[in-house]
Amino acid sequence: MIVLAFPDSFLQANQLSEQLSVPCRVILLHSFPDGESKITLPVELDDHVVLFRTLNHPNEKLVELFLVAHELKARSVKRLTLVAPYLCYMRQDKAFTPGELVSQKLLGGMLSELFNDLITVDPHLHRIKQLNEAVPIENAIALTATGLFGDYLLNVSNNPFILGPDEESLQWVEEIAIRGGLDYGVARKKRMGDKEVSIQLPDVSLSGRHVVIVDDVASTAKTLMGAVERLKEVGVDEISVLVSHALFVGNSEQALRDLGVNKIASSDSVPHSTNSVQLAPTIAEAIGKL
Repeated sequence: MIVLAFPDSFLQANQLSEQLSVPCRVILLHSFPDGESKITLPVELDDHVVLFRTLNHPNEKLVELFLVAHELKARSVKRLTLVAPYLCYMRQDKAFTPGELVSQKLLGGMLSELFNDLITVDPHLHRIKQLNEAVPIENAIALTATGLFGDYLLNVSNNPFILGPDEESLQWVEEIAIRGGLDYGVARKKRMGDKEVSIQLPDVSLSGRHVVIVDDVASTAKTLMGAVERLKEVGVDEISVLVSHALFVGNSEQALRDLGVNKIASSDSVPHSTNSVQLAPTIAEAIGKL
């Protein structure tokens, strides 16, 4: 087995290879002025290749990923495992207007044709329960960062209240809170378009408590901002944010800090300055069970 990494995921891939005690090799990329990529793979491979790339900013990354996967198949690699800690297009799971593509299903079909195994972390599965419903392969493995987050909070915070910003976050909030014996609740969210939301907090006294808002993805962070604003209104002064996938588009991270968030932490599924929780041990354990 070897771990084969794209340059943008090399740090996390190398941590994984150390956990697995196998070599890590890097894919060489060169971008031409017209936007095309020249890709160079290592000459020496292995029967089992773990291809590592997290799929934020997915459109360019997917083309390179598919080119590499096809080449590895052509080189007679017997087992090809994709580790994509952040798996893109999982939120697009239903057509809301005529002619709209269901990207989750389409991408899942393409991945299933190329990879024997897929390992990701906290995918945004809204209307389905199992990852293999989106990516129809036997070993479509959806890991979660909740256990690691629970351990992280026990080490860095004194009895915080764990808050989910909407009903969809209940599964993460509940697992984290139960692991640490912490109080928890979820807010209710009403989305007004793709950039604005309103938040209703759970019916519990939070004034004077340290509240940690937990969510799977922070992109525009509008949901998180709405929760922070409501917490400030009810007298909460110490607020932290903990997310699986730190996308943070535009100035969303700074906007949270400007609202009074004391600390922002994330898993290293997406390389970001807020990364505080390393996923490599959990991913390595899953690979060891393949």
